[in-house]
Amino acid sequence: MRPLIDRLFPRDPHEPEARLLYGHVVSQARAPRFYENLGVPDSVDGRFELLLLHAFLMFDRLRVEGDEARELSDSLFALMVYDFDQSLRVSGVGDLGVGPRMKRMGEAFYGRLHAYTTAAGTGSGALAAALRRNLYGTCGQVDEAVLSAMADYVLAERLRLRSLPVTALLTQNAVFGAPPERFGPEAGSGAA
Repeated sequence: MRPLIDRLFPRDPHEPEARLLYGHVVSQARAPRFYENLGVPDSVDGRFELLLLHAFLMFDRLRVEGDEARELSDSLFALMVYDFDQSLRVSGVGDLGVGPRMKRMGEAFYGRLHAYTTAAGTGSGALAAALRRNLYGTCGQVDEAVLSAMADYVLAERLRLRSLPVTALLTQNAVFGAPPERFGPEAGSGAA
């Protein structure tokens, strides 16, 4: 007989797979090349924005599967929200401050998801504009070559992820490709 706690609060059967997918997202968002070579701000905001960008790519990939991946996508979202909550608490945000900050983070997530989905369907120029507003939103001026490279990277990753079966997402050590290379003498500055 299962313990009472397990019957009252059953475990999410998709949690192990969601953890693997979220691990891919977090690992890619931590890749130093984005910060060192492509001017993504190495700050709380910059890291959060890069995480949201790669979460968009993963959710976009799962969306292609339709109903078959809906539960996995829901589990991934729940895990991401839990991680955000825990990150706030570890950084010293008190109980009363967590709710409003989680609301803002949720609004940011849905806003980015909508912006990137719409822009990715339109093309590189629209996506570069969305990246300028969000990923590079705290940078001021951003090198056009960097914006173009990031937009091309996102579009290429979107296509590449869609070409992989879900089983590959769950079995490969890394599912995202390498971040774009360094650009010219201004690389790493993020500003023109």
